[in-house]
Amino acid sequence: MDQTADAPIREDAAFEDELHAALTDETLHLIILPTEQCNFRCTYCYEDFSVGRMGPETVQGVKRLLDCRMDDLRRLNVSWFGGEPLLGRSVVEDISSHVVESLHRRPGLSFQGDMTTNGYLLDVPTAERLAELAITSYQISLDGPQAVHDTTRVRADGKSSFRRIWGNLLSLRNSSLPLRVLLRIHLTPGNAPFMAGFLAEVRDTFLDDPRFSVGLKPIERLGGANDASMEILPSSARREIQAELEAVLSASPAFRSSGPEACYAARANSLVIRATGDVGKCTVALTDPSNTIGRLMPDGSLRIDNERLGPWLRGWTSRDWSAVSCPYADMPRPSRLLQIAPGRPR
Repeated sequence: MDQTADAPIREDAAFEDELHAALTDETLHLIILPTEQCNFRCTYCYEDFSVGRMGPETVQGVKRLLDCRMDDLRRLNVSWFGGEPLLGRSVVEDISSHVVESLHRRPGLSFQGDMTTNGYLLDVPTAERLAELAITSYQISLDGPQAVHDTTRVRADGKSSFRRIWGNLLSLRNSSLPLRVLLRIHLTPGNAPFMAGFLAEVRDTFLDDPRFSVGLKPIERLGGANDASMEILPSSARREIQAELEAVLSASPAFRSSGPEACYAARANSLVIRATGDVGKCTVALTDPSNTIGRLMPDGSLRIDNERLGPWLRGWTSRDWSAVSCPYADMPRPSRLLQIAPGRPR
């Protein structure tokens, strides 16, 4: 059979699968920012840390939104983001406790709780408590061996972070917790020469444990204060560099090399709930006005601006993989607010 001739058919089928997953009302994905403060000041970060902890009215709104929606759902995913979400741990625990109590009354509802964290505060007692709240999946970033990592993933007080994160990872590996950890390894011109040795150490230390996996990610200029001076891997060299590094990991089933897929921001059933109560689509474009598509009210209702929402979903009607893979790229723009019935994001 001609594999090349079948490629368009497979791509069409994949697109249809992604389209259904993105538009179904039976799925809801909330990306919640319990605080937008952070204990790190990574040199490539795009956030401005101008917003603090989520207030009681927004916490109440999240709970009531979930109450309105959960009876109609087959799948619920709550992702915790920041800032550093563990600086808002009380908010995480409050909302997650509400979710767990609600799940007891809905045994047929599939739930996933996950967190993007820098890992500095994720010791075993914290992970044990979060597991009780059904948060068992983590993404943690590393920038290479200690001497390199500590020049880019710097704490807010200017001190190093690697040893604490690595120690936490070893403790999690040595625990029996039911968790999954994706180690997101950042690639830059500065760390590339050290990465083969570091990835071999990561492979030998963690990847015999099926709970751990690795993904490689080149750093990008995403609007941060240091963009003008920040070096990134040139597009002409990325494929070769990544291929060489992937070869270090490729023998391990825990290495992730993904094909095209829809970004969460292109999914109609995925929403970002900021600490302010503003509703967005993308965790990268936090300060871009086009990313604010509405507001979560204390009663759980959503006021959504359909004109602002439309550009995020444009790739589905045009069947454009690039717009679906990253709707923020080449974003058209702007608005009016429309009242939507409680709990029905569209």
